[in-house]
Amino acid sequence: MNDIAVDVLIIGAGPSGCVASSYLKNNGISSKVVEKSKFPRFVIGESLLPRCMDHFEETGLLDCLMEQQFEIKAGARFLKDDIVCNFDFSKKHTPGWDYTWQVPRADFDHTLAKEIVKKGVDVSFGHEVTAVEFDENGHSTTTVKTEEGNEYKIRAKFIIDSSGYGRVLPRLLDLDKPSTLEANSAIYTHVKETERPEGVEGTLITFDVVKDEVWLWVIPFSNGNTSIGFVGPTEFIESFKGTNSEKLKEMLKISDYYYDRLKDLDFLFEPHIIKNYSKAVKQLYGKGYALTGNSAEFLDPVFSSGVTFATESGVKAAKLITKELNGEKVDWEQDYTGYIMKGVDVFRTYVSEWYTGNLQKIFFHRPENPVIKEQICAVLAGYVWDETNPFVKNHNRLVKTVAKVIDMENERAY
Repeated sequence: MNDIAVDVLIIGAGPSGCVASSYLKNNGISSKVVEKSKFPRFVIGESLLPRCMDHFEETGLLDCLMEQQFEIKAGARFLKDDIVCNFDFSKKHTPGWDYTWQVPRADFDHTLAKEIVKKGVDVSFGHEVTAVEFDENGHSTTTVKTEEGNEYKIRAKFIIDSSGYGRVLPRLLDLDKPSTLEANSAIYTHVKETERPEGVEGTLITFDVVKDEVWLWVIPFSNGNTSIGFVGPTEFIESFKGTNSEKLKEMLKISDYYYDRLKDLDFLFEPHIIKNYSKAVKQLYGKGYALTGNSAEFLDPVFSSGVTFATESGVKAAKLITKELNGEKVDWEQDYTGYIMKGVDVFRTYVSEWYTGNLQKIFFHRPENPVIKEQICAVLAGYVWDETNPFVKNHNRLVKTVAKVIDMENERAY
């Protein structure tokens, strides 16, 4: 291939790269998307949040997704012992979308990628970024290798790294740093449910808390497949012996609720294991580049925040780049890092307090407090920038405070 010059190079054609490229295209900014994989390709992160629907709508990608008739996700269910905690996205503090989807990511991501190609975005699949250099102005020269081993260069004024788990710029620019979250791992696969329960029971996403720090996800798709996976401390996952299939089969016995439903189903692929998956970076942007989605921060999947942060950061980066290319002054520290990290910090608190047990106390306390539940529901829907919500504005202390009140009530009860 010949060398290329564009305004923006986007690394990765997942949800973050697609919303960013679509926004840029809609605003007359030239871009080139480079994707290492061939689509459709499997990737984890199959549960979305209502907040990301705003991003698909804003960037002109909602209609193509609507046509796919993915499984509607109107809320989520959490189980522990004999207690059920249901969240209904129509009953939340913050106005916004009342539903989203549960999606096989291979189909979902392929739909988005095909749509940006249809819009006229230049996308190359099977092309891998191998090196990048920046000049004093932040302009970059990126070396890309094709499947055939041929190399070419892309000159760009900006790079948006939407490479997800590939974490291209963090690797090449030494931006990785240890996550502050505990070292958890996940094991997962898909099953075909030929006799799925009717109604809500067969379609609702569920998080079955089998131990305080270990939980099973069950995510039904509209195609009849179901994603199942355990998350827990790395040493817990590693304590099970045998092949990955044998490990997961044994783990399913821990779930009183789902074992009978899942025990005889064949796995559609050998279960995958991701160890110590939480990631962090030293900075979210630099002169001439921005990191989005999992290329920046990846939190624990218990609240399904991955795709939403990917699309939030993808749209935000594209907007700021468009402003800068149009001659407007942009404060990247405040308008990008400050903004994105506000949301990340809220979710990080909820993840941390989930594993301390404080958030679980609130979820499973009876009777439920409807006001608190609506405020937490808005967080779980992805509206983590709404500071009219006390559980957003005061997230650092409010979860702990409410948990302490519950402890005091329990002590009085005894």
